[in-house]
Amino acid sequence: QVQLVESGGGLVQPGGSLRLSCEASGSIIQLFDMGWYRQAPGEQRELVAEIGRDGSSNYRDSGKGRFTISRDNAKNTVYLQMNSLKPEDTAVYYCNADALTYKLPRYRYWGQGTQVTVSS
Repeated sequence: QVQLVESGGGLVQPGGSLRLSCEASGSIIQLFDMGWYRQAPGEQRELVAEIGRDGSSNYRDSGKGRFTISRDNAKNTVYLQMNSLKPEDTAVYYCNADALTYKLPRYRYWGQGTQVTVSS
């Protein structure tokens, strides 16, 4: 099993910044792709950004130029730096990790989510 613990969400004014963190723990052999998704009320969950173990990344168009995803493989942690936030970025942000553990086959795990609210 893998536990993903997110932090860094909160309330921010339009144009502000937040940095989300997600640490993976458990009986991990290898972490593959890690990413951030978000879900606004009444909407489907959507990919925000993802990053491979080698650092290669891709972003949803709405976040390009504003969001930066990074990871620290030694700490099993993925980050999402969000700048120039807009009200439409308001959502619950979920961490996702593709992981192989000692007890289970490769599987994609989800965190509990952290609320990001952009409002004046």
